Amino acid sequence: MPAVLVLRPEPGATATVSAARALGLEAIAAPLFEVRALDWIPPTEPPEAVLMTSAQAARLGGTGLALLRDRPLYAVGEATAAAARHAGFTRILVGDAGVDAVVARAARDGVRSLLHLAAREHRAPTIIGMTIERRLVYAAEPVPALPEAARAALPRAVALLHSPRAAALFASLVDPMAIRIAAISPAARDAAGEGWRAAAIAGRPTDASLLAAAAKLCNHEA
Repeated sequence: MPAVLVLRPEPGATATVSAARALGLEAIAAPLFEVRALDWIPPTEPPEAVLMTSAQAARLGGTGLALLRDRPLYAVGEATAAAARHAGFTRILVGDAGVDAVVARAARDGVRSLLHLAAREHRAPTIIGMTIERRLVYAAEPVPALPEAARAALPRAVALLHSPRAAALFASLVDPMAIRIAAISPAARDAAGEGWRAAAIAGRPTDASLLAAAAKLCNHEA
């Protein structure tokens, strides 16, 4: 059976490889980004609530997180919630339907302002009546060339696209006609462009759903 190619940065890459192998899939990690922390300063006044859209914000937020741990935290995805718990947050509300749905939930809860701990490259959620202040706490730097592990696995492997940015970068580094992809969301699929040998979209924006979509592509060729 073809392998799945995991392109997300660490430590997420290792988590996805483990999840894939638990499903009986061969998995190869070849991250397209290297993640690093950024210097940032927390707001002078504590925010009403905190928004995290990636586990990397909790892992790389540094000492500034200590000033925010008593705030309610809205997390996109269980992996983000788990990293936030590890960082000391206790009042966590988690959703896995994407950032807009999580922000909408905060609004329904009566929250009128959020502090978004974000990547340097991020999609800004917007909702009427909600003020969102941001602090950029980490950056994901793209690799200059396709990693050797990816070159060795392609074109037979199914590439996993965990974000629109990863999808666009991957498309710029390969010949789409020879490769099959599985995207975590319609936005990631759109960012990959056209011309792929085959493409699938996860039913939900979760790692488990993405792997299920990739497994179908693998089984189709097996």
